[in-house]
Amino acid sequence: MSGPGGRAALALLGLALPGLLQARPRYEPTWGSLDARPLPAWFDEAKFGVFIHWGVFSVPSFGSEWFWWYWQKEKREPYVKFMDTNYPPGFSYEDFGPLFTAEFFDANQWADILKASGAKYVVLTSKHHEGFTLWGSKYSWNWNAVDVGPKRDLVAELATSVRNRTDLHFGLYHSLFEWFNPLFLEDATNAFKTRKFPTSKSLPELYEIVTKYQPEIIWSDGDGNAPDSYWNSTGFLAWLYNDSPVRDTVVTNDRWGAGSICAHGGFYTCSDRYNPGHLLPHKWENCMTIDRSSWGYRRDAQLPDYLTIEDLVKQLAETVSCGGNLLMNIGPTHDGRIAVVFEERLRQVGAWLKVNGEAIYGTKPWRAQNDTVTPGVWYTFSPEEGKVNAIFLNWPVSGILELGEPQPKLGETQVKLAGYKELLKWVALGERGMVIALPQLTPQQMPCQWGWTLQLTDVERRAEQKNGIEIGGQLKGKKNIFQ
Repeated sequence: MSGPGGRAALALLGLALPGLLQARPRYEPTWGSLDARPLPAWFDEAKFGVFIHWGVFSVPSFGSEWFWWYWQKEKREPYVKFMDTNYPPGFSYEDFGPLFTAEFFDANQWADILKASGAKYVVLTSKHHEGFTLWGSKYSWNWNAVDVGPKRDLVAELATSVRNRTDLHFGLYHSLFEWFNPLFLEDATNAFKTRKFPTSKSLPELYEIVTKYQPEIIWSDGDGNAPDSYWNSTGFLAWLYNDSPVRDTVVTNDRWGAGSICAHGGFYTCSDRYNPGHLLPHKWENCMTIDRSSWGYRRDAQLPDYLTIEDLVKQLAETVSCGGNLLMNIGPTHDGRIAVVFEERLRQVGAWLKVNGEAIYGTKPWRAQNDTVTPGVWYTFSPEEGKVNAIFLNWPVSGILELGEPQPKLGETQVKLAGYKELLKWVALGERGMVIALPQLTPQQMPCQWGWTLQLTDVERRAEQKNGIEIGGQLKGKKNIFQ
């Protein structure tokens, strides 16, 4: 670049650079500073993710992913009996490691199933409370998937396939503590006045997975009743937000030490299967399981143990309506298969989202979350189109749906059923909302199953409009809606 124009451009660039450099705030290692970081917008827009609990616990695949703890520490009778019946005397939990084989694990197949689910992000357990890492961590010698069992970097394989074959954001779960790690147990005995475990194991692992795999979600868990100062969580998060390779896009949860849950961090999880049923002032996530009783795979699970697709659509609608994201968990088998029942549920959710996705992705909570007249109706708002979405979970036998919250405007309001071309007819009931005539469809003509979306334009919320009955569509009298 030369000449007067080039010098002028360089001068302008020189003036702009300080501003650009100052645009990125530096976060201090304090909750006051870290909590002020805006959540990257992609997370709220995504709404739906898939959780994957996979590890050595997938080998016994009995009872729960807490198998080791329940068997060895609490000595729960079903777990002790299971081991006594099926394994030789002296068999240790570590002996399950070589049996975690993953011979059927096909990361491309997993990625395709995840894509078909309609999810926008995935969170894989890189390490659960058992301490076994799904990557070849140099801080977990001989207790990781590269040294033992599969002899493969499972994190790298899934990350690569997800990024190559889908538009999902890739995230990693990481347990801070480990049940039986001698260093952690020593620190706990010292009332966490010593910090051997986090400095030599847990924190180095976190830096390792961020640098190596650049996850856009760090889903922390398992504080072991130790405070965040023991874990140096604020120090790690300051580095993550300021200097890590994912500093601009990464999101974190709220499980960073005793007392931080539902109070500090990025989005709040508050508890497992958290679904408050009302709007919260802070972004939150409902992490839940398709298997009602376990996060890991269970060989002894029965069909009623799994949530139905109707249950899952209901959870999704409720959660998004109240400002949350849904993180739906599956547990693969020790040999790397996503069980058919999990695959079916994920593909069913994906089929539902193909029709109703506009009522989920990128939406905001409306002024009302659920309807006051008809149960099983949940609202979202699409800000770009200015549409109110009414997701209803039960198709009325009468073909008439009464909504108590939206107030239509004569000559302006339009009502559409997602996946159906024709506009629907409606009658306004003044302050009592509106009545909508649903189309008469055979099951084969239905745009989808398990839940439907009405898209309403130009409506207000109840009690914000004048009294009186108004008639919408081309109706001349309320009785016509039943014809």
